[in-house]
Amino acid sequence: MSTLSGMTGFGRADGAGEGWTWSVEARSVNGRNLEVRFRGPNGFDGLERAAKAAGQARFARGQVTIGVQAKRAEAGEAAVTINAAVLARYLTLANELAEDGATPPSADGLLALRGVIEAPEEADDPEARAAVEAAMTRTVEEALNALKASRQNEGAQLTPVLDEFIARIEALVAQAEGEAAAQVEAIRDRFTRRISELAPDAPGLEDRIFLEAAALATKADVREELDRLTAHVASARQLVASAPAGRKLDFLMQEFMREANTLCSKSATTALTGIGLELKAVIEQLREQVQNVE
Repeated sequence: MSTLSGMTGFGRADGAGEGWTWSVEARSVNGRNLEVRFRGPNGFDGLERAAKAAGQARFARGQVTIGVQAKRAEAGEAAVTINAAVLARYLTLANELAEDGATPPSADGLLALRGVIEAPEEADDPEARAAVEAAMTRTVEEALNALKASRQNEGAQLTPVLDEFIARIEALVAQAEGEAAAQVEAIRDRFTRRISELAPDAPGLEDRIFLEAAALATKADVREELDRLTAHVASARQLVASAPAGRKLDFLMQEFMREANTLCSKSATTALTGIGLELKAVIEQLREQVQNVE
């Protein structure tokens, strides 16, 4: 038996290596089809392709977003320099503004200005960069595994909810089968009253009533709809026990509603109509929950 999975979840993983640190967040929401989106650092060209492939290998539906944030480890103090020329220009401007009444700048304010502090660019080693990218890919997979576990946890919570709705549908179909037996008699009685009121003395009235009532009862026969609803209940239980099943369950909800609508349109008794309307309400509730299934 496969575990039912939802489509909403979150996963996170962190990593470090080769002078880099990074964090990965993977999250997903409901979606009719699978869409994997990626946001990551510049310079790691193969990371997006690997991340999307990993997402597509794990999920069948939903909008999955993978975000990677990475930064190079801080350089040593000796590697940091102050650009004296830029700082001097800022000081000159600050002094001119101070003469006009502006507040003199603080030291930390000056150091925070663009171009004052410089850190030399580190030369990239292609092999080191490839190693970092490979390590990031493994972290992406860890985050996606955590996301998958989160979605499966949602699926575990959804399963009893779906089972309950399916059981309610099954019970309503059983009630409808009991009421359906009264359809023929109700139609015959209604037709008899109508004909007797319109033509009480017409010759061959009994035969006429029998034939017309039989024709109307045939049109109002709901056994075929009930048989299909029973088959749909069995199919729904099988799908809930398998994964992924979301798309198939979506289609099955349409079939459920089609049969329930026909049942209501053929109903000749108030009781059967009431059961049909309640059946439609439960099917709609089940359909809303199915929207969360992968």
